[in-house]
Amino acid sequence: MMFLSFNMISGGNTLQRLFQETAKRDLFDQKLNRKLVHISIGLIFMLCWPLFSTETWASFFAALIPGINIFRMLVIGLGILKDEATVKSMSRFGDYRELLKGPLYYAATITLAAIIYWRTSPISIAAICNLCAGDGMADIVGRRLGGEKIPYNKNKSFAGSIAMATAGFLTSIGYMWYFSSFGFIEGSWKLVLGFLLVSIVTAFVESLPISTELDDNLTVPLTSILVGSIIL
Repeated sequence: MMFLSFNMISGGNTLQRLFQETAKRDLFDQKLNRKLVHISIGLIFMLCWPLFSTETWASFFAALIPGINIFRMLVIGLGILKDEATVKSMSRFGDYRELLKGPLYYAATITLAAIIYWRTSPISIAAICNLCAGDGMADIVGRRLGGEKIPYNKNKSFAGSIAMATAGFLTSIGYMWYFSSFGFIEGSWKLVLGFLLVSIVTAFVESLPISTELDDNLTVPLTSILVGSIIL
């Protein structure tokens, strides 16, 4: 198990280095590069959960992977360690202190989802899918097709919110069937409806001004967990 964890940590670092290189070489727009990191890291991590054993401590071993990123965000965000590639690939404005907000919340959400809910709970699916796929696609689509703004928040668009709810929902369904194929959870149409409601409510909360003032990497998973705990 420890060997598997170290291999996955190595694989995760390789993926991060890939996006760091694309950021350094300006292969993508910085905002797009950051969102590609945002979408892929958590979803690929969750895709590997069935590789772990059924032992009690399996979720803690899995959580080592994003847990290391919590430490990295702290030491870089506090200025203890300089890592321009990581800052450029994960920050909005190139300020290392940004890593103490959104990226830190992101890593903490995925870590806690693994430890607390793990692969037997639809709540972990809802939290990670809405955070990664939902919030990531909201930004990508909103920047390109977001001409019509939401009346109560001019920083958000109808296209972005619709994309968020759609991506979060469809990805949740995909992971529901993925985990159910291993026998970890039981897929059902009731669960499908639950995921739909979670994604809609989460997209609505993300569109509110409070999500901009705080950080949607904080409000999105909290909303998903809260609503998911009630209806999933």
